[in-house]
Amino acid sequence: MPHTTTRELTYVALFAALIAVGAFVSVPVGAVPFTLQVLFVLLASMMLGPRLGAVSVAAYLVLGLIAPVYAGGSSGIGVLFGPTGGFLWGFVLAAVLTGAIASLRPRTLWAVMVAGLAGITPIYALGAVWLALQAHITLGAALAVGVVPFVWTDVLKAIGAGLIARSLVSLPLGLPWPQRGR
Repeated sequence: MPHTTTRELTYVALFAALIAVGAFVSVPVGAVPFTLQVLFVLLASMMLGPRLGAVSVAAYLVLGLIAPVYAGGSSGIGVLFGPTGGFLWGFVLAAVLTGAIASLRPRTLWAVMVAGLAGITPIYALGAVWLALQAHITLGAALAVGVVPFVWTDVLKAIGAGLIARSLVSLPLGLPWPQRGR
């Protein structure tokens, strides 16, 4: 396992906190609420890479076991294994995929946005399947309530995350812009 610096751990914690803040912006839309979590999951993985991005998301998920940081101020293991839990688990896969793609060169704005759009896929895939199983509905019904209403907003979040990531790179923040293989 690669050595992790104090600075990297600080950024992991910062992005875990940002994901939690994104959950507080919660608008109920049927079974799955609209939040800003996806924006911060994608941004974390674009900035930290696949490994540290996934660690940041995992830290958020663990924090949610004891603190009310999930959407709507919820917490606990019941949320992770409830109807919307698949979307939360999908965040980890999204971080790995987005971070891996964002780590490739060249890191043009277009490439980073494509990484974000690709990262939405595992969130939807795992989330919809999990929702169908937990709610005892068809996959089509799960897609209709848990994916379709969110596609356009999540595309905007992926584009926004790409724009923010490219802007942050130009600032002297010392962010660990992912290197290939990290």
